[in-house]
Amino acid sequence: MTPATTVTVYDTTLRDGMQGEGMSLSVDEKVRVAHALDSLGVHLIEAGFPASNPKEEALFELLAGERFETAEVVAFGMTRRRDSAAEEDPALRLLADCFAPACTLVGKTWSLHLEKVTQVDPEENLRMIADSVGFMVRQGKRVIYDAEHFFDGFRADPDYALSCLRAAAGAGAENVTLCDTNGSSVPAQVTDATLRVAAELGDSIQVGIHTHDDAGCGVANTLVAVEAGARMVQGTMNGYGERCGNANLVTIVPTLELKMGYECIGPDRLRRLTEVAHLVDELCNVTPNSNQPYVGANAFAHKGGMHVAGVNRDARTFEHIDPADVGADRRVLVSELSGKATVAARADVDDATAARVIDRVKELEHRGYQFEAADGSFDLLIRKETGDYEPLFRLESWRAIVEKRADGRVETEATIKIWVDGERYVRTAEGNGPVHALDKALREAIGERYPHLRDIQLVNFKVRILDETKGSGAVTRVLLDASDGTDNWGAIGVSENIIEASWEALVDSLEAGMLPTRTQHQRARSTQATGSAGRAATSSTTPS
Repeated sequence: MTPATTVTVYDTTLRDGMQGEGMSLSVDEKVRVAHALDSLGVHLIEAGFPASNPKEEALFELLAGERFETAEVVAFGMTRRRDSAAEEDPALRLLADCFAPACTLVGKTWSLHLEKVTQVDPEENLRMIADSVGFMVRQGKRVIYDAEHFFDGFRADPDYALSCLRAAAGAGAENVTLCDTNGSSVPAQVTDATLRVAAELGDSIQVGIHTHDDAGCGVANTLVAVEAGARMVQGTMNGYGERCGNANLVTIVPTLELKMGYECIGPDRLRRLTEVAHLVDELCNVTPNSNQPYVGANAFAHKGGMHVAGVNRDARTFEHIDPADVGADRRVLVSELSGKATVAARADVDDATAARVIDRVKELEHRGYQFEAADGSFDLLIRKETGDYEPLFRLESWRAIVEKRADGRVETEATIKIWVDGERYVRTAEGNGPVHALDKALREAIGERYPHLRDIQLVNFKVRILDETKGSGAVTRVLLDASDGTDNWGAIGVSENIIEASWEALVDSLEAGMLPTRTQHQRARSTQATGSAGRAATSSTTPS
């Protein structure tokens, strides 16, 4: 069997990715991102410009002391200034003195930039490229040359664009990367240019590809470049970057590896893709894109009844890969489009019961409910239809009072009256809002009977008006997300009264958290944690 062709993965999240709007990481967060990329098997991590500002200087100082399993740190810089020798250029000297074993130099390729930006003649630009690369090579650095705006330059003057690459290669660069810097190119243009570069230079130097997504072709342009001979792919995690973003490595890597037969990071590390993509989102304070290929929450989510039935029989009918290959999970969404197979995927019920559940879902969704985001409420609905539902309490009444005073203070108080096993409970609690106060009062009433409630926390609260034309009298949908530290679930409430909708969702979230499957998971986790603590204590007292 012929071994797979290897493609080098070059990540520029910490440099190019940070140029996206709203993107900012502390030094410590950047180090955590670097380790996450290393755990994924990324080969090269572009950390930025050393000492270009105090944050970058501190980052490189920290990275110099870090140890990575697979990744090498790359420092980024530019070719020398037009009026100085390479060895006298302060920026190049910083690169040379940096600990990073490799550096990436970016230089001009397009005549428009030579005329409008650097204002140098074409021959001087070639000398700037060769001098800069040669200097860094003599300083013991491995050099990657990024040909900025290569594809624009190639369309304007292909011979000159190629001469820029030859200048870098002749001076000792180990890679020349073709950059679609403003994302202007389409796949056919990238293919043609890359084929010519590979034909003329490919035997003597590695060719790379660096694309942006301004025309929505960033990933496609990268893939066709690899088919045409590129052997390094540059991009960012989750497609972060300036304007419309860089090519998304989270999509590129699994496509190359699972669909096109190239070796990038290997199957074991590829199974960490979803985890690492979401971790980087979390560190960057970015809400994960639910529709992102491979790793998004909806990437393997099935809603239509026919789709769910097909997946239950053979997942290949509606899934392009096995979700486990990228560390993702399959999700079955519930809606008025669902069929009996959707219910069967969540509960062991007969066809008649499944049909009743689907009829009930259709009825409720017509009134404004939406169960695809409220799996906890859906689990309770199934139990109600099967006769297996036991409420935590019987409600007598609840009341919430919100008072704003002349001094601007807002106070909220809630009182609940409920029955549990024939015993009446009346509790009053204050909170920072009606939902908070009702939640506190309810927990005070039944918390001792149901200790697991202490583990359940509300982690998200979303409100949507369903009929905007009715203004403040419109029906309101409330979605609550809850977690017990082991599991996460959603609950829903719908009413013309926002507090009533919130109460309904609140009760569902607590009752769903008390279902046997979740309490068993929580007990198992607590037992495991206790055992670990005991082992740690035993270990600490054992003589060495």
